[in-house]
Parts: sequence; structure tokens; C-alpha cells
Amino acid sequence: MSARVPATVLTDPEWLREDLGRAARLYGAASDRVLGTIRWYSASSMLVGPSLESFARTGSALDPALEAVAFTMHPDGRIVDARAGRVLDAPAGDAAAFGTALGDALEPAVEAIAATCGATSRALWAIAADSIGTRLLWAGATGLAGQIADGIGRRMPTPRFVHIGPHEVVRRSSCCLIYEATGGDKCVSCPRQLPAEREQRVRAQLG
Repeated sequence: MSARVPATVLTDPEWLREDLGRAARLYGAASDRVLGTIRWYSASSMLVGPSLESFARTGSALDPALEAVAFTMHPDGRIVDARAGRVLDAPAGDAAAFGTALGDALEPAVEAIAATCGATSRALWAIAADSIGTRLLWAGATGLAGQIADGIGRRMPTPRFVHIGPHEVVRRSSCCLIYEATGGDKCVSCPRQLPAEREQRVRAQLG
């Protein structure tokens, strides 16, 4: 049965170590660095989702702070939903102020996960950038990426986008590393492949 857990678990070393065990049972034997990266790839997208979607839709964001967000979690550790319980106290439409709050929410999770699994903070911030980019793309609000990234500051690279045919897609700067745990293929949009191969695979998927 799914459980409701506060997003603050992402800063709890004991919980994070236990989650590496759950990830190993789900994805296969791999290093802590790989398993922690896989988990953060999913968790970061879920964490930023409520605030980014509300800001893109209304100009007023739900609070991204860890203590304001709760996850619905499958027994195997996958996060299946995220809800924020309050509105961010910031000027409506101020993307930079929202970005600062978003960065302040992400930072303690990034540092705790890096310390627990051995991934670099830089790699985890790149994943956060791609998660933000993907959420903005889904919301049809990619034009906000630069202002939000300015608010987050040098902690995180700016989300990038590229057009492939008629489609706008995230130009990823991070790798989820799941292929290292499962032995499967790299993701279609994985940056760890030749650009021409990536474009060919994206074109084939999107049509």
C-alpha cells in the first residue's frame, strides 16, 4: 500500500540509506552512486512539480520547501505523487524570487543525497535542471527557464531546450544512469551518446 511521507525524508541520511536498498531491489545491483542518482532523477521531478506547474499556470507558486511538500510513495520507493500544502509567500509573477525559493528547497536535498550516495553535487544539480526544464516544457512555459535559473543562481545550470523537427525538447545535461543498473539501453534523450544518434532516436520517437 502506498504511504504518505514528507519531502524532508530527502535530507534524512538514515532514510536515504534505506532507500538505496529499496532501489537495489527494484533496479538491480549497482553502486550507491548509481542508485542514488536514479532515485534523485525521479524525486527531483516530483519535488518541483507542484510549484512549477502552479507558477506557470497562475503566476503564484505553491511553496516548494521540503517541509511544505508531501510525497505519495509506492512500497518499492517510487514516488507516485507530490502535493504542496501552502502557497509561497512571494510576489506573484516574480520568476527570480520563485527561483530563489526553489533553489533553497533543492539545495539541502542535493547535499544530503550527495553525501549519502557519493554522487557529486554538480551532477545532482544538473539533474534538477533537467527536471525543471521538463516540467516547464510540459506546462508550455519554457520561456520562464532563464529567469527561474537566475533566481537559483550558480548552484544550478540553466535548463536548455532544442527544436528537433517541429518538437521542442529538453536538451539534457544529466544522465539518470539507469542503464548502469539494469543493463538496458540508454534513454532516448540521454546526453551520453553522439548528438546525431540522440537526434535520430528522438525523431524516431516523436515522429
